[in-house]
Amino acid sequence: MFRARIRLAAMAALVLLTGAPASAGNMDADTSDVLGTWTFQTRPYRNGQCLMTGTMNLSPHPEPDQYACELTAVEVCSLWGRSVVRQSCQARRFGDQVSIRSQIEEMLESKVEGLVYMPDNFTLTIESADRMFGALVSAVTAPAEFRRANDGIS
Repeated sequence: MFRARIRLAAMAALVLLTGAPASAGNMDADTSDVLGTWTFQTRPYRNGQCLMTGTMNLSPHPEPDQYACELTAVEVCSLWGRSVVRQSCQARRFGDQVSIRSQIEEMLESKVEGLVYMPDNFTLTIESADRMFGALVSAVTAPAEFRRANDGIS
């Protein structure tokens, strides 16, 4: 309840600030711009036996507050091994919230033959221009952190 009040107060302050004239100085990166490549990692789940990492790319969509996206998830579980799954997804933005709904396109690497892999959906809150935090909402639920990917040379 307390966090909800803080979030409401922060949103009210943001509304007031967006109505204010821009200053002549440089502003920090626009946190409203979520386009681009992100890396992500969940906290361990299934009693600490599994962890998911991956990348996601958000690209423009003709509809406002929507994005086309692709993600590749790498799930490693001590119980059954590693899975690498390429997924298409749709992202929708509601203020500082981003909802990602995925569809499996290709199993690049499989855990166990016959084991069903569910699409990886996420519910996120934009915390800054380079960080979103929320939850994986799939066959399991786990906290997830998204960081803007560095475009360095590998």
